[in-house]
Amino acid sequence: MPDTMSSSARLIVLTGPLKSTERPLPEGGLVIGRDLSSDLCIKDKALSRHQCRVTFEGGAYVVEDMGSRNGTTVNDRPVRRHALEDGDRIQIGGSLLLFVEGAWPRQTEAWLDDETRITKTSAHVSLEGAIYALARDLGVLLKIGAELNAIHSPVVLYQKLLESVFALMPADRGAILLTVRGSKEVETIFALDRSSSGSGMKISRTVVGQVLREGKSLVSNDVLEGGTLHGAASLVGSSVRALMCAPLSLLGKVVGLVYVDTRDPGVEFSEGHLNTLTALAGFAAGMIEASRRLDRLETENRRLLSDLGLEHRLVGEGARLREVLRLIAKVAPAESNVLIRGESGTGKELAARAVHRNSPRAEGPFVAINCATLTEGLLESELFGHERGAFTGAVAQKKGKIETANGGTLFLDEVGELSPVVQAKLLRVLQEREFERLGGTRPVKVDVRVVAATNRDLKAAADGVTFRPDLYHRLNVISLVMPPLRERREDIPPLVEHFIAKYGPRCKRAVAGVSEAALEMLVNYDWPGNVRELENAVERAVVLGSTELIMPEDLPEQVLEAAPEGSVSPLSFAAQLKGAKQAIVSNALRQAQGNYARAAKTLGIHPNNLHRLARVLGLKHGGQP
Repeated sequence: MPDTMSSSARLIVLTGPLKSTERPLPEGGLVIGRDLSSDLCIKDKALSRHQCRVTFEGGAYVVEDMGSRNGTTVNDRPVRRHALEDGDRIQIGGSLLLFVEGAWPRQTEAWLDDETRITKTSAHVSLEGAIYALARDLGVLLKIGAELNAIHSPVVLYQKLLESVFALMPADRGAILLTVRGSKEVETIFALDRSSSGSGMKISRTVVGQVLREGKSLVSNDVLEGGTLHGAASLVGSSVRALMCAPLSLLGKVVGLVYVDTRDPGVEFSEGHLNTLTALAGFAAGMIEASRRLDRLETENRRLLSDLGLEHRLVGEGARLREVLRLIAKVAPAESNVLIRGESGTGKELAARAVHRNSPRAEGPFVAINCATLTEGLLESELFGHERGAFTGAVAQKKGKIETANGGTLFLDEVGELSPVVQAKLLRVLQEREFERLGGTRPVKVDVRVVAATNRDLKAAADGVTFRPDLYHRLNVISLVMPPLRERREDIPPLVEHFIAKYGPRCKRAVAGVSEAALEMLVNYDWPGNVRELENAVERAVVLGSTELIMPEDLPEQVLEAAPEGSVSPLSFAAQLKGAKQAIVSNALRQAQGNYARAAKTLGIHPNNLHRLARVLGLKHGGQP
């Protein structure tokens, strides 16, 4: 164990709601629990609000149970406090966490080497040919593909893919090589030795170059016998007898490759092995690319958090959003009230939550109420609570939102919709820090910070007669403006990636990303509904799409209609595609007599996806338009 904190120390979640995610251990330690204020929040009812903490003390990492309800175990033994060692397994609720200080998985060192000659004795195969040859075994490959699709960590995904290769063929070692986006240069190599005893893996540069260039798989069983790759210094030096290499192809573009070899003179790779490797690489390509995109997005968000020292869930990298985050970082530690202004769908509540989570009140409650959704009487009762017998139906005392938020933050969304009566009562809360429940006679003291939001011009309303000027000034101590999405178009690509990562697993679809044509349309559209409208559009595209990428025809009609003149605008095709999908779904529901479970089985999709698809296509119950 080192005497100083290891910069590579981290927790890897092996099972549970956050499966396959990694979390670096910060200098100040890490609190784990189901409460949103926890550094590592795991949504699991079996966990306590604050389950345990991991800290660095006296040259060692220590896990300490925080008086949790169900306890904390390390390597299957209950602990209250335990000094961690590399590879220790921490079990909390339904989650198993691996403590790691070095590289994990234990990968093999690998590098590109030599210039080698490839002759006609090598066998080649395309992805289409491999899938056709393996038609009978597609069930096995699809099962492996489903397992890979459930993994979000790139490193864990590479590990699982190579382990699947080792399970299906007699390879000694394997490697995943990934290219720089838009080029044939290799930027990442992840290698694994079946026996974990190899000293290193030299990879033929010529083999890699040919497969990247031609996009076809290659196998050679005569590496040391004067055939295809005879004389390759890297292969001769490592006693390689046979090798295979398959491209990771995504919509016709090679984004990397899978490379395996063996040193066993009694092993020969068959055409079936090559077909299997090629099909596996084809299935895994979209998942790997999606995982890389998500990892880049998370890395950038971590960099933003590190720069600002701010915890938030706003997605984006542009200057306008960074300015908002800088202001939140300054505002959050204060006790002053905040007024957040902006159009509907710009993320005002997310900004309010960021203010709360980075304030001294972060351990207290965050209570939100939308002032526009309730009548005056109901809103008054919801805000201030009531005493028993205050009105018909008030059979018991009820605490209001203000009282519930005591010690924390009260978020008033659409505050401009408050009636004059409620405005007057709220003003008293802000001035005197007290109020009376409906039907009550005694004042109730509270300590709350108010964060309000509005999409109206509240200053104009205060200058008129619809909003009290004194309340406006009490709320508007600090003003924060959320920019509309059309003014931060550079944030649309990361937002699209974020929503694909969110809805892909929910819809049980492996969506690798968005096509260039579709992304151009998304960026050029003005988004009057802002981020909320964009999220709905991406969810719709994930549901309706049929390829690994979101295509223009998957987008809503208003986005297609707004495309610049001269750009690809397949509106008629989109309309025909929608009509065809309506006909297919309607026919299936008619044959199933409106039974969604039976219709979904006929279509080969999950019933939840069928309900969502029918709603998006505008079909009523029973399948009628």
